[in-house]
Amino acid sequence: MLPVQSGNNVARAGTFVHRRRRFSDVAHRPGGGGRVNAGTLPPHIGGMMIQADGKTGFDIHGGDLDRAAARYGHPADGWIDLSTGINPESYPLPEVSSDSWTRLPQASALTALQDAAADAYGARGADLIACAPGTQALIQLLPRVLGAERVAVLGPTYTEHAAAWRAAGIPTDEAADLPPPDRSLVLVNPNNPDGRAVDPERLAAWAETAASAGHWLIVDEAFADVRPDLSLVPAMPLANVVILRSFGKFHGLAGLRLGFAVAAPGTARRFEAGLGPWAVSGPALEIGARALADHAWAERERTRLAERMARLRELLSGAGAEVVGGTDLFVLVDYGAAAALYDQLAGAGILIRRFAGNPRWLRFGLPGPEDAWNRLATSLAVFAAGASGLARRHG
Repeated sequence: MLPVQSGNNVARAGTFVHRRRRFSDVAHRPGGGGRVNAGTLPPHIGGMMIQADGKTGFDIHGGDLDRAAARYGHPADGWIDLSTGINPESYPLPEVSSDSWTRLPQASALTALQDAAADAYGARGADLIACAPGTQALIQLLPRVLGAERVAVLGPTYTEHAAAWRAAGIPTDEAADLPPPDRSLVLVNPNNPDGRAVDPERLAAWAETAASAGHWLIVDEAFADVRPDLSLVPAMPLANVVILRSFGKFHGLAGLRLGFAVAAPGTARRFEAGLGPWAVSGPALEIGARALADHAWAERERTRLAERMARLRELLSGAGAEVVGGTDLFVLVDYGAAAALYDQLAGAGILIRRFAGNPRWLRFGLPGPEDAWNRLATSLAVFAAGASGLARRHG
């Protein structure tokens, strides 16, 4: 078993140390409020991403403002969506040609995007890049393209990975640590929601051992733009490795629907065949190529995001939450009154993420404008004051 790095804590995958009690533990402990080891999440949950809601059954993905509004109403000042790990300050949208809207996507535009992606991600050549309308499309293609016979998913993590393999009828287990290389392996690096990180050299060594038995390593690097040191792309091509890269999260353009598979050329072409012709829209080809070629913006953005995340962690810690992991695009906290805080924030028009597998966990994305920061700080202060008062009455 390999130890992994999780946020600011060194821990085994999915295991965190509860260091101290705070007022929120005293104020709200429904059903005992016990912690759930992330390595023991129920299989049907798939490790994470279930928004528990006994009344309405929130979906397994963030960003569902329609469903939030159906339960909590429409806030007068609009929703602040902190339920995703998407950069709230997007890459400035460039003008795109009218041809990109009126004509079918051209091969030259696809080649330009592949070149830009290879350069941005550190791939040795554009022939390693397959472009897709979002990495979700690639996740659903993985079973058909790779043909793995047994899969382990390093959890807790994004549930769509396990769901795609199970839907294809492939035996799929959830592992809390890197398993022996006796099956194919899927992991997110850095991980969502806890920020767990696995050294790319260890992943390359795992893949080398697994290759002799015909097993695959699939690494979802959706959040690696803020941790380029974790990327396995520079080691490619490795014959039995597929790396997924998301464009929309770091660049704040999730609606553009753009993602990439990095793989050996033959495998990359199989993804392209599975997606079919014109898989990526003309505007996405142009905007993606320009944004990925803007390395100066990316470097500035990494610095800015790190500063914003430090501010968010300080704000949440000051409100009594324990930071247990994350990246510079989201932070995971442990909070004894998680369910009550979730409802309080949603009632104030601030949507975050909570998890059925661990009722003490909450995940916050970054606020955008200063007004969003102020609304979050005010709502946290109101809740903290009420919780402290309740704790004194019960003390």
